[in-house]
Amino acid sequence: MKTKASVKIMRSYDYNHFEVSLSTDELIDEKEVNFLRIKAAKLVDHAIEQYKKKKNTEAYSANNTYLRAELERKVKAIKENFPQSEWTPEQIAVVKQLSDLEFNDRFEYDEEYQF
Repeated sequence: MKTKASVKIMRSYDYNHFEVSLSTDELIDEKEVNFLRIKAAKLVDHAIEQYKKKKNTEAYSANNTYLRAELERKVKAIKENFPQSEWTPEQIAVVKQLSDLEFNDRFEYDEEYQF
């Protein structure tokens, strides 16, 4: 038996709802309807995976922002309180770490997800 079909998949994850609807105007059999259902389920799963990655990236970024501010505070204190010739190896390492982060900032780009 062939019929027109529409499938809808909805999943909840982390208090969010992810939904995909697929339909066709062609006459298809049960096997093709199942294929549409599987395709919709995979799309929903992909959306959830993207959400997880984005959420982890934001949490990592927030943590790094705090750590970066702390590092900048330490470097400022080192530069204000000690002449460069009297820095300990640990102080040199802290200043170098901030310098490396500032260098890396020049190469960070905001990438979009592409299909």
